[in-house]
Amino acid sequence: MGMLKEFKQFAMRGNVVDMAIGIVIGGAFGKIVSSFVSDVLMPPIGLLLGDVNFTDLSFKLSEKVLEDGTVEAVTLNYGSFIQTVVDFLIIAFAIFMVVKAMNAAKKKEEAAPAAPPPPSKEETLLEEIRDLLKK
Repeated sequence: MGMLKEFKQFAMRGNVVDMAIGIVIGGAFGKIVSSFVSDVLMPPIGLLLGDVNFTDLSFKLSEKVLEDGTVEAVTLNYGSFIQTVVDFLIIAFAIFMVVKAMNAAKKKEEAAPAAPPPPSKEETLLEEIRDLLKK
């Protein structure tokens, strides 16, 4: 029973929950960026480079003809690697920008002095009494 309780305390700590949320959101964000890169960014780049689809870029290492006449090739798919590197660079840059914006907001929050809380009823009454006594 003690180990179960200890595990529950560990799993319910804020850091673990925050990390789990970050991983789930990061996975979804990664899919969005991958789609952006492969569906929006890479086609124009491929067009500029002479109608090249990066995922089709490969180097044939060997090839053999099977009995049914089909050709089986062993290829080195460097185009997929280029696509993945571009995905990574865009994701890394996007995360950098998010962290930079969060740090700027945090600095601004720390730099701005907090407004003093409004006076309580007791303080307001004491100020009124003080003002009356002065008169």
